Amino acid sequence: MEVQPEGNAQPAIRPTQLIFHSIAAPWTGRRTYEYWRDSTNLECHFFVEFGGGVFQYIGTQTRADANMHANQRGDGTGAVSVETASNLKHTDPWTSSQISALIKLGAWMHRTHGVPLRICRSATDPGFGTHRMFAAWSNGGTACPGDARQRQFRELVFPGIVKAAGGKPPKPSPYAEFPGAEFFKSSPRSPLITAMGRRLVAEGCGRYAEGPGPQWTDADRKSYAAWQRKRGFSGADADGWPGRTTWDALKVPRG
Repeated sequence: MEVQPEGNAQPAIRPTQLIFHSIAAPWTGRRTYEYWRDSTNLECHFFVEFGGGVFQYIGTQTRADANMHANQRGDGTGAVSVETASNLKHTDPWTSSQISALIKLGAWMHRTHGVPLRICRSATDPGFGTHRMFAAWSNGGTACPGDARQRQFRELVFPGIVKAAGGKPPKPSPYAEFPGAEFFKSSPRSPLITAMGRRLVAEGCGRYAEGPGPQWTDADRKSYAAWQRKRGFSGADADGWPGRTTWDALKVPRG
C-alpha cells in the first residue's frame, strides 16, 4: 500500500538501521495506511498488526519520516521504520505474532541491506533499535515503545533476529538499559529507581534523608546531579535528569 506522492517524491537513502515503534493505536494495516495518506505528512516504512500482518507503505531505499534525524543523514544513510499496533498508551507487550513478524523483518533487513546484527550504539551507528533509545530519533526523547516492548526487544526480538539471520546470540548485559529521559520526568514509581539510588549512594552521591526508594523524588534528582558533576558535567548538563552517557557509566544492575 504505497503512500503517494511520498513514495516517489522523497529522496533515496542507503538503509543502515531498523527502528521499531508503537503507534499508540489498535489499528489495522489499512487504517494506518489511510492515516498516513489522508491525515498527516508523516509515514513509516512498515506496519505490523496484532495478528502479525505486515504492511509496507514506502520502499526501504526511500526516506520515510517516522525517525526524526535518522530519516536521512548527510552521508545518504537512513533508518527504516516499523510501526506496530498497540493500545492507546503503547504500554502493552507485543503479541507473539507481532514478535515473529518483527524477527522476520529484521532478518530480511540484514540479508537484503546488510544491517549489522547489533543494537545501535549511538544515534548514527548501524544496527537495530527502538524509537526511545536516542533523543535524535524523536523530538528530544520519547517513551515509545513502552517498557514491556522495550524488554521484549532486548530479550526476544533482537536475539530472535540474530538467530534467524544465522548469527551468534548476544550475551545479555547485567546492567539496566537507559529507559529514556521522559521516563524520569513522568514521576515514575519503579524498582529501577531504587536500584539507581543505591548505586548513587555507593558512588558517594546520595542526597537522601531517607531511602532511596522506588518513587522518583527531588532527592533522586539532587543525587543524580551530584553524579553528573562527579562525571565532569556542569551547568545545564548537571541538572539531575538522567542521560544515556551518565546512566551507562552508573551501571545500574538489572532487576
